[in-house]
Amino acid sequence: MSHLVRSTLWLGFFGAILASWWVMYSMSMDMDLDLLGRPGEMGARMAAMDPRMPMYMPMANFGPLFWMWAIMMAAMMLPTLVPTLRSYEDLMLSADGTRAGWLGVILGYFIVWVGFAALITGVQLGLLFGGVIDMLGIAKTNVFAGLLLVAVGAFQFSRAKEICHGVCHSPVSYFLGHWKTGLFGGLRMGLGLGAFCVGCCWGFMALGFVGGVMSLAWMGLATLFMVLEKLPQIGHAVTKPMGAILVVAGLAVLAWPYIGGL
Repeated sequence: MSHLVRSTLWLGFFGAILASWWVMYSMSMDMDLDLLGRPGEMGARMAAMDPRMPMYMPMANFGPLFWMWAIMMAAMMLPTLVPTLRSYEDLMLSADGTRAGWLGVILGYFIVWVGFAALITGVQLGLLFGGVIDMLGIAKTNVFAGLLLVAVGAFQFSRAKEICHGVCHSPVSYFLGHWKTGLFGGLRMGLGLGAFCVGCCWGFMALGFVGGVMSLAWMGLATLFMVLEKLPQIGHAVTKPMGAILVVAGLAVLAWPYIGGL
């Protein structure tokens, strides 16, 4: 029975990942965007709209925008949770872990990321009404896009990134230092791990304002890199090189208006 329960829970977990990506795809198609986030005729008209227009626009209202980000959090962050859940399972025998605790870790992790979804929704609305991004969540100027790329790239070299990534990269150490049993014990550990993962990965979410928050290709690439950062064998080896790539890309974006015509 335990093997059946384990298999059922893992199937449900991966089913939730697939479902969240399908919903993201459906939302992207409804907004007339292709897989790269490029708008068609209707999408281009939407991007050019003024968010202060009296008509109701979901992308200029907190509720619909928050649910969009919450679904994106599920689609992007649940895959990165796989190494953490496997680490918990490894400790279920040696440290009296329970399946309820396993579920608690997922719940705590998800609560933190839904909270971050609310925060970044507020950020997007502030940028939108400030004229920095368009209705599709894409930067209107090279200056903002370039500076954001440089900022996220520089963060990859920071002490804060090192600490947060260390916890996300090696969840076993976190579990051993904060071990609690049962559903609420798993919930507490999930909340802690989720907080460190927000500190580690917030920048890749913010880069949606560069490549498009509804670009499946762009956000899928961000998800892939966040998964790579958590892999035990290569996680530490990819963090700073990616930071360097982002900084160079940001400088290129900033310089493009001056060299593009040469």
